[in-house]
Amino acid sequence: MEQLGLRIGEQLEAGDLLILTGPLGAGKTTFTRGLAEGLGVRGPVQSPTFVIARTHPSLVGGAPLVHVDAYRLGSAAELDDLDLDLERSVVVVEWGRGMAEELADAWWDIELERPVGAAGADNDLDPSELDADAPRVVTISRERRA
Repeated sequence: MEQLGLRIGEQLEAGDLLILTGPLGAGKTTFTRGLAEGLGVRGPVQSPTFVIARTHPSLVGGAPLVHVDAYRLGSAAELDDLDLDLERSVVVVEWGRGMAEELADAWWDIELERPVGAAGADNDLDPSELDADAPRVVTISRERRA
C-alpha cells in the first residue's frame, strides 16, 4: 500500500482531493504514508482519528498534505466546518465517502479492500491480522460532481 501511495503521491498537486474508503485495517493510513513520501511532506503520518485533521508541510516546496479522518464526523457540514485549504493542499479524507464529495467538483475515489476472514465475512478477520502484509484490492476512479 505504501508503494502504491508513493507512486500516486509523486503525481499529485495542490487542489487534488482523494477520498479513501475501506474497512478497518484495509490500509488507508498506510497508503497515505506512502502518498506523503511521494509528495515530500514532513512526517510522521499517523491516523488522524482523534485530532480529525493533520497538516503535513512540504519539505520540497510543493503542496502540503492535509490528512483527515471523517469517521467521527456526522455530516458533510461538519467536514466543511474544518475549513480545509483545498486549493493549496493535497487533501486525503479517510472514511469520507458520502461526505467529502461536496468539497470539490472533482476527486479521486479510492477503495481499499483486504482479504476476508476464514468464515467469509469481513468482520471475521482476527484483530491480529489487521496490519498483516496481505494482498489488497484497490479500485481507483476519477469522479466529478454532476
